[in-house]
Amino acid sequence: MKEELLFCPLGGSGEIGMNMNLFAYGKPSEQKWIIVDIGVTFADDTVPGIDLIYPDPGFIIDKKDDLLGIVLTHAHEDHIGAIVHIWPKLKCKIYATPFTAVLISEKFKEKKIDINSYLKIVELNSTLNLEPFSIEFITMTHSILEPNGLKIQTPVGNILHTGDWKVDPNPLIGGDIDAKRLKEIGKEGVLAMICDSTNVFSLGKTGSELDVRKSLVNIMSRLKKKIIVTSFASNVARMETVFHCAKQTGRNISLVGRSMHRIFKAARKCGYLKNVIEPIDPREAKNLSSEKIVYLCTGSQGEPMGAMMRIAKFTHPDVVIEKGDAVIFSSKIIPGNEKKLYKLHNQLVKEGLEVISEENEFVHVSGHPNREDLKEMYDWVKPKCIIPVHGEHRHMIEHINFAKEMQVPNSVLVENGDIVKLYPGLKPEVYDKAPSGKLYVDGNISVEEDAQSIKERKNLSSYGFLDVTILINSDGSLHDKPILTYVGLPVIENDDFKYGLEEEISKTTKTFSLNNKKQQINIIDTIKVVCKKYSKEKTGKKPITNVNLVRI
Repeated sequence: MKEELLFCPLGGSGEIGMNMNLFAYGKPSEQKWIIVDIGVTFADDTVPGIDLIYPDPGFIIDKKDDLLGIVLTHAHEDHIGAIVHIWPKLKCKIYATPFTAVLISEKFKEKKIDINSYLKIVELNSTLNLEPFSIEFITMTHSILEPNGLKIQTPVGNILHTGDWKVDPNPLIGGDIDAKRLKEIGKEGVLAMICDSTNVFSLGKTGSELDVRKSLVNIMSRLKKKIIVTSFASNVARMETVFHCAKQTGRNISLVGRSMHRIFKAARKCGYLKNVIEPIDPREAKNLSSEKIVYLCTGSQGEPMGAMMRIAKFTHPDVVIEKGDAVIFSSKIIPGNEKKLYKLHNQLVKEGLEVISEENEFVHVSGHPNREDLKEMYDWVKPKCIIPVHGEHRHMIEHINFAKEMQVPNSVLVENGDIVKLYPGLKPEVYDKAPSGKLYVDGNISVEEDAQSIKERKNLSSYGFLDVTILINSDGSLHDKPILTYVGLPVIENDDFKYGLEEEISKTTKTFSLNNKKQQINIIDTIKVVCKKYSKEKTGKKPITNVNLVRI
């Protein structure tokens, strides 16, 4: 049988986040695989108690003996966040550039896993040989240090996996996008381009970090009191911009939030941020006058435990806000976060603070390509086929339409689990389906989407909980009143509710012989029904009910 070249996304196709892509080459019985990126997404309020979600890796775990390694394009959580959850089931080599490698090491240290013999650092713009693949790292520009596109060379043709990127003419930190190399790759021939779709609806160019810097200097120059800037910690260029603005406006800077300190240290370790002013400790910053300090903090999306939220609620031990201070949200309002962010903005405005965001000032540029950026990439690379990823279905369908405008001969619309045969064949197409899905991090355990723990927690959040303990004497008679405990029920008159429920339970138990242990399950089931019915009549809620029979 002929060798095949396959592509299969397990995450990130049909959603923004949770990126995980597989490539395979070889005869069907002896194919070798690589994983490109291994990310998470963040849960919303519809899944109580869950913070992180990541792709189900079962398909590639079954092939781990033929897995050559995990190749990481950059260090955003939606590209590396699942590695500590998935890697222990794979135990394969991990390949990353220096900054990404530092952050990966920190993740494994927190989990007390020694990764040193598996983590391989790849120098920028170098080539990694994983036979039958030769993988070249190409410098891109994005909203984090060391973003890489990957030229994946195989015996039957080249694939360009763009990773996350934009065309930033002035990235300020890190290298420029390697347009020269991308053009050369285009001339060599690109069988398929796997491409970022995030901003496909946005016209024009994305814009440069330099333009944000100029705008922020102007904004901060007019502010007279304390300034708090909140942004994504991973955006080191934005971090350097805020350091620059602090120096230009004669202020000290203080970093607030664990992630901000972690990224700052990682950037310094890799040789970045060498020429910025030294940040001061937030405890020391408290002693400075308001016009002499800028705080750079986490929590730009209104995260409940983020530094910004704690500052706004006056629960942060080191940062206190006052009327007349200003808060700059130097980040995009991510769809889905509007409600909690506007609540936070309103809270700050009520306290007399000035709130500056992308809605009223130029304080942010995206890290993803707008249509003009995409057009440039297509002109450079001239792919024979485009496979949009890193987008919801609406983004990916629009990206297919855009590719047609750009006269790309072939395009493949994929969703998670689709196996695309890039070679052989008249043209690339989806020819099979891999099992795919999501795993939820519940506490420190990974569970499936339909896990009992998640169903129960959803039910508890909707209906409340009622616990009934019935004490039975040795002669089978009822010993005193049942013990009732309830949580999450809208009970106003506790005594009335309890008295009525006790009466209903007593009436029910009289219809059973409590001495008959064989009837115990029937008694419990009947009492559960009676309690739910009573609660529904009194409160409108049918709580999750637990009944204990205790013989004394």
